[in-house]
Amino acid sequence: MSHMKSTSQKITLLAALLGTSFSLMAADLDMSVDNNDLAIKGYDPVAYFANEGPVKGTSEFTATYKNAIYNFVSSENRDEFRSNPSAYAPQYGGYCAFGVAMGKKFETDPLAWKVEGGKLYLNLDKSVQKRWLENTQEFIQDANSNWTTIKTVEAYKL
Repeated sequence: MSHMKSTSQKITLLAALLGTSFSLMAADLDMSVDNNDLAIKGYDPVAYFANEGPVKGTSEFTATYKNAIYNFVSSENRDEFRSNPSAYAPQYGGYCAFGVAMGKKFETDPLAWKVEGGKLYLNLDKSVQKRWLENTQEFIQDANSNWTTIKTVEAYKL
């Protein structure tokens, strides 16, 4: 019986250690990522700031920021991102900017975007984007205010 208990305890300990290790690798709570910790659905964040606009990156060129994985179209874009990730990463961890202004965290469509004041904002979809564009500055103020409170809260709890 003691052998079974010992084995059971070892399995429990191993499961706990593995769970801890996996949670350490997961993207931070303030980041919107898919199940593989991929940010912006694989779109290159640097491309939004160039004339290119949204362009899907490749897994050949990647960088990690806040435990989220970003794909890039080139090594140049990857290196530019690495030099100053906070300048290129989307605001509010890539969550819908309009949603954050409302105190919520929603996923985004990488094609519903705007660079405003040198910062990248993403929205849920193009219809939400249209609403966001009606009063961008006010929504940014609301989102900035809300973000400090909700950034570490899981989306389903909001």
